[in-house]
Amino acid sequence: MSRLGTGIGWRPEIAGVVEEMPGIDWVEAVAENLCPGHLPDSLLRLRERGVTVVPHGVSLGLGGAERPDEHRLAALAARAEALGSPLVTEHIAFVRAGGDRTASPLLEAGHLLPVPRTRDALDVLCENVRIAQDALPVPLAVENIAALFGWPGEELTEGQFLSELVERTGVRLLIDVANLYTNFVNRGEDPAAALDELPVEAIAYVHVAGGFERDGVWHDSHAHPVPEAVLAVLADLASRVSPPGVLLERDDNFSYDGTELEREVARIRETVTAAGTAPEPAAPVRPVPDTGRDAGPNTERDAGPDTRPDVERVAPVAERVAPVTEQVRGRLALGQAALLSSLVAGTPAPEGFDRARLAVQSRALAAKRADVVAKVAPELPSVMGRAAYRTAFLAYAQRRPMADGYRRDALDFAEDLLIAQRVDDPFVRKQLTDWWLERSGPRSLVGRPMARALRAARFALRR
Repeated sequence: MSRLGTGIGWRPEIAGVVEEMPGIDWVEAVAENLCPGHLPDSLLRLRERGVTVVPHGVSLGLGGAERPDEHRLAALAARAEALGSPLVTEHIAFVRAGGDRTASPLLEAGHLLPVPRTRDALDVLCENVRIAQDALPVPLAVENIAALFGWPGEELTEGQFLSELVERTGVRLLIDVANLYTNFVNRGEDPAAALDELPVEAIAYVHVAGGFERDGVWHDSHAHPVPEAVLAVLADLASRVSPPGVLLERDDNFSYDGTELEREVARIRETVTAAGTAPEPAAPVRPVPDTGRDAGPNTERDAGPDTRPDVERVAPVAERVAPVTEQVRGRLALGQAALLSSLVAGTPAPEGFDRARLAVQSRALAAKRADVVAKVAPELPSVMGRAAYRTAFLAYAQRRPMADGYRRDALDFAEDLLIAQRVDDPFVRKQLTDWWLERSGPRSLVGRPMARALRAARFALRR
């Protein structure tokens, strides 16, 4: 198994800081934010220095009722090849539900939601993981997620669920100790008990992150320092196995001089060392000079020995994964669609769920949606003012569930403001109109209700 060493999540906002941080052996980048043919210069420089880059996917929805989308899988594979990565990672979660199988609208969560720990859900997940493994050029590792709520009628603990997943598919695990702690606070699940049941030898690497507690609920924010309680879970894990890699995740609220991040990484390294099984230093990584799809490992252009970390490809154990019937997928689809509709479309909570926790999750999804749209379309809060943007977007989110990603969501939000004439200031309305018109070309209208688009265009042109 690859020895990755100590790493940090690469984000564009802290790219310069990451490049200058001492003792960073590898980085992880959100796969969906990368274009294989136009990789950020910062990542190219890191690779030239021998720093391993691992793409971390967030949109496959391996725990969903549907089979993984082949286009999303191809995109993830392309990023792994362009980066010369030794593995790719994704989440044990569902991110969308509805559609033809449920005769209901397809809805996007905009975030990672927990799958039920049932035999049906495990069967579907195992088949989806096998499909993904077959489509990817490098090994896959899957991550446990944080949850604000649990499903009624669960049949397995988290440790049992993950252990059987590994046994049936051979997939690697990305263990997030912050998520284990989150599930302890929110669901009463003992992290030590989960670690007791995990096949620790299958761990590819470990995530560490911070969060905060509010009204008895732990929010996995990735925007706060790592608390001692999370480091204690890390120490417990590291006392059981030498983790091949440990990585700090930080997505927001950055200290741009790098001092806080350096302290966080140092605390993580010290915690693992004190536990007695410190990760070995990363092996040298052969830089891959090109950035196209064919710039993966062992290309004909690259002469000389391959000294990249050798991650053994664990072949899917296909004969141990029975084909999943459409009835099983249908049952899971109906349950996930009902839950997601209650979270983002205001329909009644399904029976057996904690309604208070679902309300917390619903508010968290809307807030995250507003935050991400502000990042992918920063002109909107800039034009409207941050407070006015957030108020307007949260009101919009209550009326309009997301159905096609954050960039489309930004365009639909602006369109909604224009159609309903919700912007009183003429100057703001003109800027918003110009922004919407610039981005509402023919390609952006494909597959959309034409009458709605034309109404928005007529209002925009009236200004």
